[in-house]
Amino acid sequence: MAEKIVQTAGRNQLGEFAPMFAHLNDDVLFGEVWNEETIDVKIKCIITVVSLMASGITDSSLTYHLQNAKAHGVSREEIAAIITHATMYVGWPKGWAVFRLAKEVWNEEIPELTK
Repeated sequence: MAEKIVQTAGRNQLGEFAPMFAHLNDDVLFGEVWNEETIDVKIKCIITVVSLMASGITDSSLTYHLQNAKAHGVSREEIAAIITHATMYVGWPKGWAVFRLAKEVWNEEIPELTK
């Protein structure tokens, strides 16, 4: 069995304000769904990145999930191919936005925009 994924962000950030949401985030989403073994964690990371990309989510949650993907073995080459493939289905601007975040996560320098 792989290392168990444990998440406390829900309780840490919303525990008193929204305890049910915190429970669903920490115990159900991460405690049960992320730890279910039919799909390995690397594939779940890829699915999550593409899902957030398709939804146009390019905030800290996507950065977190890109970091999680990297930590679970998604290489720079793989993430570049994944984002390129998904861009063809979800839209060019979304691809650009995700590439900028992915380059930061994989510690690639982002050049200045040309004038």
